[in-house]
Amino acid sequence: MAITTRKGSVNGTLYLYKRVPKRYAPVEPRKFVWVSLHTDSLSVARSKEAATWDQLVAAWEAKLAGDTTDAEQRFAAARELAEARGFRYMRADQVARLPLEELRDRFAQVGGFKDTPATPDMRDAAALLGAEQPPAITVSTALDLYWTLAKDRTLGKSEDQLRRWKNPRIKAVRNFIAVVGDKPIKDITGDDMLDFRNWWMERLEEEDLTSNSANKDLIHLGDVLKTVNRMKRLGLVLPLTDLSFKEGDARKRPPFSVRWIREKLLAPGALDGLNPEARAILLAMINTGCRPSELAALTVNTIKLNHNVPHISIEPEGRQVKTKHARRVVPLLGVSLEALRAFPEGFPRYRDSSASLSATINKFLRENDLMESNDHTLYSLRHSFEDRMLAAGIDDRIRRDILGHRLSRERYGDGATLEHMHELLQATAL
Repeated sequence: MAITTRKGSVNGTLYLYKRVPKRYAPVEPRKFVWVSLHTDSLSVARSKEAATWDQLVAAWEAKLAGDTTDAEQRFAAARELAEARGFRYMRADQVARLPLEELRDRFAQVGGFKDTPATPDMRDAAALLGAEQPPAITVSTALDLYWTLAKDRTLGKSEDQLRRWKNPRIKAVRNFIAVVGDKPIKDITGDDMLDFRNWWMERLEEEDLTSNSANKDLIHLGDVLKTVNRMKRLGLVLPLTDLSFKEGDARKRPPFSVRWIREKLLAPGALDGLNPEARAILLAMINTGCRPSELAALTVNTIKLNHNVPHISIEPEGRQVKTKHARRVVPLLGVSLEALRAFPEGFPRYRDSSASLSATINKFLRENDLMESNDHTLYSLRHSFEDRMLAAGIDDRIRRDILGHRLSRERYGDGATLEHMHELLQATAL
């Protein structure tokens, strides 16, 4: 390293003159660098020497880090390079609104900009003029970033406290990804959040949970997304308002009317746009009243098509059933029998990811005007089946056995045989 004057310089201005280390050859074409120290005083120049060199090295390191296909690393490198040049990284639209003097200063720091002809260093340009686009942060990436961005909230927590603080946030994000997918947070729509809310609505009803269970998920998911949005300065408008459940929101869904099922859901071609497995599960619900998760879990061992009474068996095969009353057999009739004949080995697409099933079907029905009202969901088919059993005069004990409901009194005997249930359900089949 040397401090010297440069031929042609005026007023005896001193320069830092040094060979560029081989490590930086991929990002620095010069073999030697001349950097003005903006002084003719040797003592002042020496005081600036180390900091000036450190700034050059920091910039080269940032450029090396940016020479990658990883968007997150490239963006981080651009920010570091801008800082090494003495500027804060700003988006291109923000740079364009800067005062002319600062804009000139940024251009002046772009390597090669003053050459004749100009051969600007594109890494410098990306960092100083905001050309490097921020990476698309997915929901799972947001959770990874959150732990660092929210570090101040964990100070002083014990290992057990930290675990209990993290787990509900992990659960909320996993639930959302299971329903909506691991999409970039900038692409999350109001419909995505409603799909997630509707999934929780059905869980509240199906599993007899309180509104508080759903609200915790919504709060923790919102905290993760809003923290990352704010701390990473993404400037997104996230659709996270007016989603919480109030007491009583988990009321029973209205049933689909028989006329609606016949004329809308079962109309020729009405369900053609739905993927085959989801379509078959919807049809299977119509005449069984089974929960979507129960149908998604069916296997070749629990679909009994060759029996004298074709039926399905809801049992804990590789999974837990909701309650001891949920373990049961259900006859297959009408469109439900035809749907299971098309999938005699079950539904592998949803067997281990049933969380996305209801959201997929609800979204399809809503977008194709196949919901009878705004309050209807896929789960309304279960209520419709129950109403048809009631209208057919089927005994309460048998209705509860078929639906997997708890009996309000002590259970005596084995209940109706499969053959008897099949005969009774003939009047309800569509």
